[in-house]
Amino acid sequence: MPAAELPLSIDVGGSIVSGVYARPASPVATLVVAHGAGAGMEHPFLRGFTAALNDDGVATLRFNFPYREAGRKFPDRPPAAIAAWRAVMEAAAARSEGEPLWAAGKSFGGRMASMAVAEGMPAAGLVYLGYPLHPPGKPEKLRDEHLYGLTLPMLFLQGSRDTFATPELLESVVARIGPAATLQWCEGGDHSFAVAGTKRAPEEVGAALAPAVAEFIRRHSGRRAAKGTP
Repeated sequence: MPAAELPLSIDVGGSIVSGVYARPASPVATLVVAHGAGAGMEHPFLRGFTAALNDDGVATLRFNFPYREAGRKFPDRPPAAIAAWRAVMEAAAARSEGEPLWAAGKSFGGRMASMAVAEGMPAAGLVYLGYPLHPPGKPEKLRDEHLYGLTLPMLFLQGSRDTFATPELLESVVARIGPAATLQWCEGGDHSFAVAGTKRAPEEVGAALAPAVAEFIRRHSGRRAAKGTP
């Protein structure tokens, strides 16, 4: 039986953002999931991703950033996005029964999660669904400096045709981070993990990423939650 989804209202500094929480029986962990810059938490990609994780024994909480909740187009600046991450992680912790609490995000959402952890937000690990290492066509503008102080387990899931991350550059960044980071390529995938010549609904694309994430979480589930800096 699929895990029931529970709508949440989460206070972020006096503003309310929406969330959706789903908890299967005896979850191995809870994964908090943030959306990318151009779509909210109800995007079919994220719905398929979290539903598949629930089926695999991982509780999930996906949420909207304040700008999305307010109907604005432009993403929040890092301080506001990090404040949202902190509030939502606290909401997830309040519903936990002591299992590890992980943070994940699509593109912008994952980058903001990593910045929040770098500033001290506790998490057992990080999962990036297409890390936006640089703007398309601008590999010189790297968004990587804060990653090198992180010591918790990190999984980078990346499409090999993703214009937001030149393969050689991302491989170099992951190698520099060290053994805490794992890079897994999705062959032929773009920034949305769509593969040219293969027609799949966004729900299917998101669901297809869930097994690798669940396996990574299980592999590291014995580790204690850690802050991002040593």
